[in-house]
Amino acid sequence: MSAPVIPGYKLNDPTLPRSPLSQRDFEELKGSLLFGLDDVAALRKAQGIIADQVEAVLDVWYSFVGGTPHLLAYFVDPKTSQPNGEYLTAVRKRFGQWILDTCAANYDNAWLAWQDEIGRRHHRIGKNKTDAVSAAPHIPMRHLLALVVPISVTMKPFLAKKGHTVADVDAMHAAWTKTVLLQAILWSRPYAKDGDF
Repeated sequence: MSAPVIPGYKLNDPTLPRSPLSQRDFEELKGSLLFGLDDVAALRKAQGIIADQVEAVLDVWYSFVGGTPHLLAYFVDPKTSQPNGEYLTAVRKRFGQWILDTCAANYDNAWLAWQDEIGRRHHRIGKNKTDAVSAAPHIPMRHLLALVVPISVTMKPFLAKKGHTVADVDAMHAAWTKTVLLQAILWSRPYAKDGDF
């Protein structure tokens, strides 16, 4: 199934530069996270559970960001001192697709290139460019990595909503948490000096 047309969405875009991360380094990173084929299978199962709950998940996440002034600040127009609603809406559409992509990821070169692009969009080298907005020009790496926790812990109740066993829910949630951390680590590459990542 192809993804809907979402402005600024570039998974499988052949114009994205290839990730500089070698396949060996990527496999080692997955190994460090204890991320394996069982996790991929658990994420595929989660996809069917989460697909019709994406908007509800986003409501929880956006409520958190909107209620956390230091996070909402990254969406504020400095000229008006108000959150940019169009920017928030555009990011929300991509974030919703990211949920589905996270469950369906095949972890190939196109997926790795998209993770690099997502990282650039949080870093000063790319922040605000996709949506041509005026907002904070950089999201510090500490917030990028810290958001792994709220994005992970808030998913578990959604995974438990359709009557799966506790063991299944735990497996899906563990896989979700691992892949969210995996992505956040990949997104942090633009923040590292050459040779430090």
